[in-house]
Amino acid sequence: MRADRLFPKDRIVLREVGLRDGLQLTKQYPTTKQKHDWLLREHAAGVRHFEVGSFLPASRFPQFADLRELIELVGALDGACSTALTLNERGVADALETEVDEIMFVLSATESHSLANTRRSRAEALRMLERINLQRLNGRGRPPVLTVGIAMAFGCSLEGEVAPKEVIRLAEACKAAGVDTIAVADTVGFGGPAQVGHMAHELRRLLGDDQPISMHFHDTRGLAIANCAAALDNGIRILDGSLGGLGGCPFAPGATGNTVFEDMVFLCDTMGLETGIDVTALAEVRAVLRTALPDEPLHGAVARAGVPKVLEVT
Repeated sequence: MRADRLFPKDRIVLREVGLRDGLQLTKQYPTTKQKHDWLLREHAAGVRHFEVGSFLPASRFPQFADLRELIELVGALDGACSTALTLNERGVADALETEVDEIMFVLSATESHSLANTRRSRAEALRMLERINLQRLNGRGRPPVLTVGIAMAFGCSLEGEVAPKEVIRLAEACKAAGVDTIAVADTVGFGGPAQVGHMAHELRRLLGDDQPISMHFHDTRGLAIANCAAALDNGIRILDGSLGGLGGCPFAPGATGNTVFEDMVFLCDTMGLETGIDVTALAEVRAVLRTALPDEPLHGAVARAGVPKVLEVT
């Protein structure tokens, strides 16, 4: 399977999404030099998976104007993998001109959010996904891994409750369309551990253990770390987070951003799960954010309380 080179079955993969998801709503953004420092220091701390931007017009999204340069930088780092968001065929065409390792396409679990977010229905999004899959398979010698993210998977700010069976139906349709990895996202922070555990169990049961599944949580109501623990307990091995908990969603008023990446690494440490990341060194990378984004609030319990001198795993 193509995804095996990015997501080995025998290890936990933590994808740091601060340079894309973390910057989509900030009022300011780092310089390219500061982004380089961010990436290099995280890599030195053991981080290997980076979401580095979106293939969007630089005139409208200047925070991602240096995306190609960041992809090149990640490609030069030992063992590192880059991910970028592609919203349509034009974005995929641009991605195929680079050596990006993974492209992410997002569709919505609800019709209302799909229309509000991308101006296309879920059926139209699935048809586009099929075209994108063929496009990337024929686009270069080693195709990038194709991941589909299902937004609003645990609740929708526009429609409210989302039935798990609907998310699973979409996941099965995405698998049939040829994607390598399926990600489900609690875009607006509605979900809790019981929902997450059920969703993880059902996805793995119906899609099979060979299907890589990732989960992406927002800490809008303070449950992101608990949800990560529930996902890990139920066999999920790929999780997203952002340094300092940067990020947010325009459809989630008051959202506090993504799972704090440092806290997620610490969680894995306490569970005896090897990530290869030094949480103490990782926490020190926040200095880059304090300089680059002085007006953005940073979150995280590890940053506030520190890493215990002795970590006992029971």
